[in-house]
Amino acid sequence: MGAKKVTFADIAKYTNFSKTTISRYFNNPESLTLENQEKIAKALEELGYQENKLAKVLANGKSEFVGIIIPNLYLHYYSEMLNQILSSYTDYHYKFLVFVSSDNPELEQQYLDELMAYKIEGLIILSHTFPSEKLASYHIPIVAIEREAEHICSVDTDNYMGAVQAANLLIRNKCEVLIHINVPVSKQIPAFDRIRGFENTCLEYHVPYQLMLRDLGHNYETTFEALKKVFLDIENAYPKRKKGIFLANDTYANIFLNLIFKKYGRLPEEYQLVGFDNSPIANEAILPITTVGQQIDKIAKTAMELLILQMNEMKKRKPSPLKTPLHKQITPVLVRRSTTD
Repeated sequence: MGAKKVTFADIAKYTNFSKTTISRYFNNPESLTLENQEKIAKALEELGYQENKLAKVLANGKSEFVGIIIPNLYLHYYSEMLNQILSSYTDYHYKFLVFVSSDNPELEQQYLDELMAYKIEGLIILSHTFPSEKLASYHIPIVAIEREAEHICSVDTDNYMGAVQAANLLIRNKCEVLIHINVPVSKQIPAFDRIRGFENTCLEYHVPYQLMLRDLGHNYETTFEALKKVFLDIENAYPKRKKGIFLANDTYANIFLNLIFKKYGRLPEEYQLVGFDNSPIANEAILPITTVGQQIDKIAKTAMELLILQMNEMKKRKPSPLKTPLHKQITPVLVRRSTTD
């Protein structure tokens, strides 16, 4: 049929089906037998049919868009998670609308309104701005990653196990004092278990420890300055003692390592560092950083599978949404590199 635009009428004539049947194939395929679906699919290929995406959206209200709201991109964990989610296009062919919330409630509300106006079919959310109860009120498929998710589906790392792995390694390496560097974390957020797991392990083994929970900035520059102050405080408080430093993420660990190198030109024996995430920066740092690997690719894959499950249900003639949210937990893997013995 050359360059001519193929219409439903052309497809109907080619297959000897009615235009109504062809329309059902695009908008409600499960209403046709598998044999008839295959016949029409074969005809589309032979005719060189190119689907009009806009027309399809107008016809059935399905946008094929998934929204993503992410807190920031300066923490390497979030940028790598976004990269992994976006790569799922090759498997599912959903398009993504991505917004960075910067922990701003007014801005995030605008983003949610914008996403709903685009008739997104589902939402992946990593920000902590709104409670899950509010998000559930939008009545669309949602999957949360590493945030409070009582009322929506979620995928998290086993943060407690990860912290236990990190603390145990530092104890085995005969550190005299263990220090956990993090921001103040609400008990409702899964990452709180990094603090809990670290503290419980130190108490179990009667190891001196300190929790340094502070505002650590909201971009790279402010985070660097905040961690510089933390580093100076540790230097002053624990001179000539072997210090095991467990940092909440690999971005913090990389900055802290840079501060050590800036002062000493190397990693002294009195420092052992463990990060959390296994984002690319951990392996690309000036000295490859030991870290608790979150298996970011597996988390992203599981989140998309959970979202697709919900979205496919909503496409049915009589959808049956989940009665209770599903929650998945991924096991972390300790990755030993050059910042520990």
